[in-house]
Amino acid sequence: MNRVLITIFLCGDVMTGRGIDQILPHSVDPVLHEPYVRSAKVYVRLAEERTGPIDSPVDFGYIWGDALDEFRRIRPSVRVVNLETSVTTSDDYWKNKSIHYRMHPENTACITAADIDCCVLANNHLLDWGYAGLNETAKTLRKAGVRTAGVGQNLEQAAAPAVLGVQEKGRVLVFAFGSPTGGVPREWAATATKPGINYLPDFSDEVVRMIAGTVEHHARDGDVVVFSIHWGGNWGYRIPGEQIEFARRLIDEAGVDIVHGHSSHHVKGLEVYNDRLILYGSGDFLNDYEGIAGHERYRPDLTLMYFPTVDASTGALTGLRMTPMQIRNFRLHRADRNDAAWLRDVLNRESEAFGARVLLQDDGTLTVRWDQSDGADCSPVTGSGTTAATSTLHDSVF
Repeated sequence: MNRVLITIFLCGDVMTGRGIDQILPHSVDPVLHEPYVRSAKVYVRLAEERTGPIDSPVDFGYIWGDALDEFRRIRPSVRVVNLETSVTTSDDYWKNKSIHYRMHPENTACITAADIDCCVLANNHLLDWGYAGLNETAKTLRKAGVRTAGVGQNLEQAAAPAVLGVQEKGRVLVFAFGSPTGGVPREWAATATKPGINYLPDFSDEVVRMIAGTVEHHARDGDVVVFSIHWGGNWGYRIPGEQIEFARRLIDEAGVDIVHGHSSHHVKGLEVYNDRLILYGSGDFLNDYEGIAGHERYRPDLTLMYFPTVDASTGALTGLRMTPMQIRNFRLHRADRNDAAWLRDVLNRESEAFGARVLLQDDGTLTVRWDQSDGADCSPVTGSGTTAATSTLHDSVF
C-alpha cells in the first residue's frame, strides 16, 4: 500500500483577547470584570514593563512573528488551533466567572493572517460573553473562511467534526470536546435544544462508546481523525491515570489517530501509543501573560509548534517535528538553542515513562523517537512539577 503523508500543525491555546486585542487595529472596550484587574490595558503595560514597548496598533500578522516563516518552510497540509477567546463585541459577560476573554470581530484577520484552517472552540472561554458571544464567534469565523469544531446551535452541530480537505490526499476530521477538568462549566454544554459546546462529562465506558459511534458515523477510510480536548489543570506536569487510559482507549476503540490535549499553560509530556500521537498538554501558544509573575519555573513563555506527519492510509504517525518558540512582546520568536534544549530536557523527563525520546536537531527543532510498543502502564505520571505558590494577581488572571 502506498503511503499518503499528511502533515498537520497543532499547538496549544491561542488567546488573542484582553491585552493582545488591545494592541491590534480594532479593540473592544478594555473594561474587565476581574477581581483585581479592571482594564485589559493593564496587561499591555505589564508586558511592556517586562520586555519593552510595543508599537501598537500592530499589523494582523504581528502576533505570529517567526511562526509565519516556519509555516512557509514546513507547509503543513492543515493548521489547527484551540482559540481560547470569544470573538465578539457582546457585553453580556458570564457573571459567575472571574476571567473573560474577547477579541473584536474585526481583528479576525489576525487568525487568517496565519492561514489557520480550523479553530477548536470547545474550551472554558468561548461563552465568556454569553450566548450572543458564542453566536458572533461562530458566525465571524465562518464568514472569514475558518472552520470551527466543538460548538453549535445544538448538540448535533457541536459534536460534528470540522472536515478539512487535503488536495489529492484525503481529509482531516477534527472533533473537539471540553472537559470539566479544564474548567469548562457544565452549563455550557450543548443539548438537543440549546446552543453550547461539545461537553465531555467524564472518561467513562459510555463516553468512549459514544465517541466511537460519532467517529464511525462521520469518518471514512483514509481520513485522519484528530480528537482535540480541553482538559486538565493549568500548572504541573502530573498526568492522571484516567486521562492516559482514556486517550489510549480513544485510539484502540474509537478510531482516533491523534489526541490533541490542551489547557495547561506550559508544555507537558507526550506519548506515541500504537503509532498514534497523544499530546497530553500542548501549552499556551499565544497569550498576554508575560508581565505576570508566579510560575516562572514552568517557563510558560516557551511554547511549541507541533508538526505531526501521519500516513493517511493507515493512520500511523510517521514523524513528529516540533519548533520551539518564545512569547515576547505578545509575539512569537524562535527560541534560542538554550531554551530549545530546556524544552527538550523537560519533554524527555516527562515522556520517558511513555517510551518517547526527544532530540534537538542542528536547526533548533525537536524530533521524537518512540518505542514500537503498546506504551507504558496507565498509572499516573507524576513528573517533577507540582503546583507552585502563586500571587493573588497571578491566580486571578488565568
